[in-house]
Amino acid sequence: MITISDKAKQFGVFIIKLLIVIAAFYFIYHQLATNDQLDWEKFRELVNRKATFLGIVFLLSFSVANRYLEILKWQNLVSFLRPISVGESTKQVLGALTAGIFTPNGLGEYAGKALYFDKSKTKTIIFLNLICNGIQMILTVIFGTIGLLIIGYWKWALTIVVLSCVLLLISFLSKKIKVKEYSIQKLLEKLNEIPMRIHRKNILLAICRYLVFSHQYYFLFLAFGVDLPYGTLMATIAVVYFLASSLPSFQFLDFAVKGSVAMFFFGKLGVNEWIVVFISTLMWFLNVVLPVVIGSYFVLRFKLNTNPEIS
Repeated sequence: MITISDKAKQFGVFIIKLLIVIAAFYFIYHQLATNDQLDWEKFRELVNRKATFLGIVFLLSFSVANRYLEILKWQNLVSFLRPISVGESTKQVLGALTAGIFTPNGLGEYAGKALYFDKSKTKTIIFLNLICNGIQMILTVIFGTIGLLIIGYWKWALTIVVLSCVLLLISFLSKKIKVKEYSIQKLLEKLNEIPMRIHRKNILLAICRYLVFSHQYYFLFLAFGVDLPYGTLMATIAVVYFLASSLPSFQFLDFAVKGSVAMFFFGKLGVNEWIVVFISTLMWFLNVVLPVVIGSYFVLRFKLNTNPEIS
């Protein structure tokens, strides 16, 4: 049998980490450099005219709060296994985000977080990450449906409510049916194993995070001179996030997906198309690109043989 030396393993791990970081930065550069809808001259002109130091700090604070709340969510959920520090949670969340940027719907994030734990806990970590992302998606659906009602798409909202009720009914009736030893009943039992205080905190942090990134979007529209009533603007933002999140996508294409959906809805409100594109791109840059840059450091620092095991 051929054995691989420790040095060879370490070199292999280093090459994989380096490829992940290079690929992440390449995808970011490619999307910014080849997007024909972005008029950088217009953008520079607007920034020079309206940007202030305090305004930039104000908008950046939303990005920090958004990612920090996600870090707290993960720290809270992992406490089901063992307590971890905010620093450790930061390393896992940002490192996994970098690993998942070029995978469909950020699936690489699940594997990225699992690598920080003992192999025996892989299924549990994936399940916890599913809960972490799942509650955010549920809130996106709820607020998005309310948004559809507010801006007048009540038929769409009614359809979503009916489909949700049908899916819940089907889930209830088939909860004991097993598919490869998995069932909804088993899923519910797994959820009940997690203390209610963890679930409550997870929901609270998810609501706070939703309010943070939706209001960052709102203040960017104000900065670009979009004058619409608060309720209309927030409802449309909720709809855009809901419908864009429902479409299969890659993290590095996130701004393109959200941008195209946003152009449809905000276009009907009379907002200039290029403003919508720039705001979607800025949201992507502030909430994906910047965290990935920091996450790249954690990816390069990752050591496979020194992961903390969870007992």
